[in-house]
Parts: sequence; structure tokens; C-alpha cells
Amino acid sequence: MKKTIKILSLLLITVFAFTACSKDDDPTDNSLFVGKYEGTVRYSEGLSEIKSNTNGSVTVAKVGDTYNFNFSDAIPSLNGIKMKKGEGNVIILEDGAFGSISISASELSINYTKDGKTWFANCDR
Repeated sequence: MKKTIKILSLLLITVFAFTACSKDDDPTDNSLFVGKYEGTVRYSEGLSEIKSNTNGSVTVAKVGDTYNFNFSDAIPSLNGIKMKKGEGNVIILEDGAFGSISISASELSINYTKDGKTWFANCDR
């Protein structure tokens, strides 16, 4: 009997793990999320474009209401961006920062400027 319970438990854990990692997961509906979006990424400082790649990627990590965006191609990360649960769009007008970020289960769009540095992404998952 114990062996049967162990096997059923492992089966349930396996099923849960596969369904929890779905590309259909919308990050705005989850408190914990990690996903990779691929597409165009760009970074500039002032008027000089530093990095640009049409085959780049952004890995998104979310804990609670805080997002971290980790770019490929040695582009600096954007960390600590706040969005409330259920919100997929945010317009940022803070001290020294402005822009917009839009995220869904299938698309990521970033156009964010802070301290003369600009991050851009137009990616799909």
C-alpha cells in the first residue's frame, strides 16, 4: 500500500511539474514566473547604440509584483520593476525613468529609459 501511494504521489508531482511550466502561463496571473522571450533587443546610452540583436532574448523572472528582465548579448538587466498582479502593462514615470513595459503569455514589449540609458525589446515566446 505504501508503495502504491509513493508511485501515485510521484505521478501527480510529475504531471504538476509539466503543466506548471507551460508556455501558456500568463506572468501577470502568477506570483512566481520565469519565462524566456525571443526577438529584437536593443540597448543604447545617450545617442550611441551599444548593443542590438534581432535574434536576442529576454528572460523574465517575477516574484510577487516585482519583475526582473535579463537581456542577452551583454545588455544590462532591468531589475525591480513593479507591476500589480493582473496588470500586463505599465507606464513608468518616476524620478529619472520613463517608458512602457507590456507583457503577456506570448509577447513582451519594453521601451524604457533611465539615466540616459534606453532598453528596447520586441519579443515573442
